[in-house]
Amino acid sequence: MTTSVSHWQQAAGAARFAFWLALLVAVLQMTCNTGRLDSQRSQLLDRFQEQRKSRVIAMIHREDTISLFGVPVSKAIDIEDSEAVLRAIRLTPDEQPIDMILHTPGGLVLAAEQIAHALVEHKGKVTVFVPHYAMSGGTLIALCADEIVMDPNAVLGPVDPQIGDMPAASIVKAVEAKPVAQVSDEMLVLADVAQKARLQVVSFVAEVLLKHLSREKAAMLASVLSEGRWTHDFPITVEAARQLGLPITTSIPPLIYQLMDLYPQAGAGRPSVTYVPFRRVAPERASGRH
Repeated sequence: MTTSVSHWQQAAGAARFAFWLALLVAVLQMTCNTGRLDSQRSQLLDRFQEQRKSRVIAMIHREDTISLFGVPVSKAIDIEDSEAVLRAIRLTPDEQPIDMILHTPGGLVLAAEQIAHALVEHKGKVTVFVPHYAMSGGTLIALCADEIVMDPNAVLGPVDPQIGDMPAASIVKAVEAKPVAQVSDEMLVLADVAQKARLQVVSFVAEVLLKHLSREKAAMLASVLSEGRWTHDFPITVEAARQLGLPITTSIPPLIYQLMDLYPQAGAGRPSVTYVPFRRVAPERASGRH
């Protein structure tokens, strides 16, 4: 009996050792991969910055794996982002152009407004590049640019405020549709906050747009983007953005696509999208000559 228990304890100890060893190896591998990607990103941003003679700021939000078990959390614009962007702008000479690369679902209104205000105040040309999407707070930041460069299939989005997981405009509309006596105190308070949020956002967006538009046009566009006429994830395409009067072009530099490749989507298992790159064909073979 004693020998059997001893053997079981040895096996259990070996299993624990193997587990912690595997854990250590995985952590080291993740650290090495992150360091390699960070280095490649920095080199690419430096190349782009040299080409453009500008300050290049990339704000790219993907899902990050926060544990070895592959639990993802979606990144969004937060105060740490605004602190970093404001620091970069502060360290940029007043007349030097700023190029901002945006890939984001949006995020905290306060953080997006801080970034937007700093970009509006910058004296040099501000260009925002949108290779895939810049929604909500990302759109708010893009509105500050002298030029918005989008991939032909990229999209922006409405900037209507959200209260928790509900659109502020819908909260107000729901309360207005009922007699006050049938609405709970909590909902009345929520509607009051929602109405204040709508007024704050439309006012801020209108002020931002004065950089490029007349006061009348700025107020009209601010209302369109923030009043809640669309769902919050409504895609504003290149064509629609131009019709709204935004300064849109579609010549995304190749280096930006290369940069996006260095921000792989995290997740366990196989990727959900795969493709095989085209093989390069020699010119003489492509033309049929031997």
